[in-house]
Amino acid sequence: MSGIRVISGSARGRRLKQVSGTDTRPISDRVKEALCNIIGLDVHDANFLDLFGGTGSVGIEALSRGAARAIFLDTSRRAIETIRSNLSVTGFSARSEVLQTDALTYLERPPRTGFDYIYIAPPQYQGLWAAALQRIDNIPSWLNSDGWAIVQIHPSEFSELELKQLTLFDRRRYGNTMLCFYSLPQRDVEI
Repeated sequence: MSGIRVISGSARGRRLKQVSGTDTRPISDRVKEALCNIIGLDVHDANFLDLFGGTGSVGIEALSRGAARAIFLDTSRRAIETIRSNLSVTGFSARSEVLQTDALTYLERPPRTGFDYIYIAPPQYQGLWAAALQRIDNIPSWLNSDGWAIVQIHPSEFSELELKQLTLFDRRRYGNTMLCFYSLPQRDVEI
């Protein structure tokens, strides 16, 4: 991938740094644009949690399109430095929090606040997406009542999960990337 950029909103066109090495799974502009089109204007004033932050590209896109706040998590020091740099370049540092911590450990405790969107794009083929969803399912207050948990995985990673609270309401495939959308049951979701 030649580089990543902010597609739309107040930081449109800004180039973002990538994390060196192969530990992260950057989202293509095509998939990111499709995701943002699905979320649409609902991202305005939203609270966004980017669990496996990588470059921060998805959370930064949400901030550029009007999200109120974003929290980025990653265990990698290089990823944390990259996210902070990208937030500085786009001017979103004041509306963000960046934590070097394990996403699964983070999700084991009750949240300070619920989120409108939780984005889950972990390293491939380790089952981390399912473990993260299970933790959100165990403590559903991580999501606001009309919130979404969105998973980015390779299509071959997908499997149906036995969840008590969360419901899979849509799946979209873009080449070798699949986006899976989960919500709490009290909301009928149409996208």
